[in-house]
Amino acid sequence: MNAAQRNELFARLQKSIPEPVTELKYRTRFQLLVSVILSAQATDLSVNRATRKLFRAAATPEAIQNLGVSGLKQYIRTIGLYNTKAVNIIKTCSILLNDHAGRVPRERSALEALPGVGRKTANVVLNTAFGEPTIAVDTHIFRVANRTGLAKGRTVLQVERGLLTRTPEPYLKAAHHLLILHGRYTCRARNPLCGRCVIADICQFSAKRL
Repeated sequence: MNAAQRNELFARLQKSIPEPVTELKYRTRFQLLVSVILSAQATDLSVNRATRKLFRAAATPEAIQNLGVSGLKQYIRTIGLYNTKAVNIIKTCSILLNDHAGRVPRERSALEALPGVGRKTANVVLNTAFGEPTIAVDTHIFRVANRTGLAKGRTVLQVERGLLTRTPEPYLKAAHHLLILHGRYTCRARNPLCGRCVIADICQFSAKRL
């Protein structure tokens, strides 16, 4: 896929998704961080259901820390891996309070030092909370990048690096959400909706269903 095609791809996605934002519901950077930690191997819908009640009861690092692990579990037990996530979130709250004055750090190294936060989660927070031009490659973005030919790779890191070098600069901040939403609702893993895809003629997917 050449530079002109890449620019056209993102221009069309931007037109079809004029407000590319996360589907996680949050009000603060801290709430976003908690939501993203919870979203690992879980749907945004299930996370939103849990955090709707959680954030009403405890919306700050101090408040969630005061719940304790057992108290937090009562709010997130419908989410996969909730036992481990509860422990990680309580530890994260402690670190935020002790080392960052209760604020979510903007530095990648500080984010990845938090329990339950890996490269992908850090990328989501950096992009969504701070507007950094990062791309968190999840299963949807990995699929779209490889199918379209935008950035082929066998590993998440290969795809991430490819996207960062091949995404036109004007779309770098929005690319994460444009690609994930396109993958979630159009370029689906099973039964992709190629017939109504706005980039079907540019896409290099060999098994298109037009």
